[in-house]
Amino acid sequence: MASQALPVELYRFDDDGRIPNNPTLPLLLYRGGFSLDGDPAATCEALFDQNGWTGGWRNGIFGYHHFHSTAHEVLGIARGEARVRFGGEQGAVVSVSAGDVVVIPAGVGHCRESASRDLLVVGAYAGGRHQDLCAGRSGERPGVLENIGRVPLPTADPIAGPDGPLLEHWRTSARP
Repeated sequence: MASQALPVELYRFDDDGRIPNNPTLPLLLYRGGFSLDGDPAATCEALFDQNGWTGGWRNGIFGYHHFHSTAHEVLGIARGEARVRFGGEQGAVVSVSAGDVVVIPAGVGHCRESASRDLLVVGAYAGGRHQDLCAGRSGERPGVLENIGRVPLPTADPIAGPDGPLLEHWRTSARP
């Protein structure tokens, strides 16, 4: 899929004191980022894997604010729909549905606010990096800020490959 064919929504979030978010990289949302024909979960897994986003899983989205400081995460909505708050308690509530793909930079908070009973999410991590699970607890902050700054940019967009819009947006936003 060519990057021109992918409609992209960008979201930026400031540090809210609890959830650090990402100081430079925006969250990207691709509406209808992959085909729902056949087995959409398997389609997601194959796209993510071939583009270097590995360590995949199938499940839902946690119903509490959390983030990963050691990895960028991709979520493919294989079935159903959900309302997800990104960026912490004061962040944006975004509706996602089957076929949508969300790329979450390290540090950006996310929390499921509601979901259909049939929600199925396929997730993976850029470069198969090990992810941590942080919730903005006291004492977490110094370590997570350092971690977020060390997470490298991915080598490919999770659905469009090396020439995808993710890299265009993140390279122009990235730290020098």
